Amino acid sequence: MLPIKSKYKIAKRLGGSIFEQTQTQKFTLSETRTKRPRGGRKGSSDYNRQLLEKQRLRFTYGLKEKELSNYATRAYVARDLSQALHSMLEMRVDSVVYRAGLAPTRRAARQMVSHGHITINGKRTTIPSFRLKKGDELAVREGSKKSTLFGHLTEESRELSRSVPQWLSLDPTLMKVKVLGEPVYGPAETIIDYKTVFEFYSR
Repeated sequence: MLPIKSKYKIAKRLGGSIFEQTQTQKFTLSETRTKRPRGGRKGSSDYNRQLLEKQRLRFTYGLKEKELSNYATRAYVARDLSQALHSMLEMRVDSVVYRAGLAPTRRAARQMVSHGHITINGKRTTIPSFRLKKGDELAVREGSKKSTLFGHLTEESRELSRSVPQWLSLDPTLMKVKVLGEPVYGPAETIIDYKTVFEFYSR
């Protein structure tokens, strides 16, 4: 796990949205005062721009270099590279747990899955990278429902239901999520520029 100071340094280069600790007003004000353009120094090369976008994607989803490279390789067979990569990343179990509001951060979602708190179609899973598909049902394991990890579901159920993306359906009372479709790549879904990421891998 990266120390807090390291996360702040990385976020100053890649943007505050990649870590929960840097998604604060204090960090935003600090960035405004320094007035450093995101993406590196003035006159940065195309390579540097591509590298920073690739790193932004990697840290956003908490992936290792090899993992992201493998995802990009698989996406190359699709007609729409950006849509394919976005779908693969968002349809991971840990991503769906986070996007449905079962976890406050992607890191927390990954830990919930790894520790066996989540089931897929009734079967317990401990693999955060497992890819879901339309029609799958994800749920909090019966034995984990009383855990403090999920206490916010009863307190904030109305707000959660409104914020869940359209391709997911959340039942906060039963702590279940239904995959209704696939995420569509666009500004409303992500700030990542996948085209720039593929430019990096095509060098």
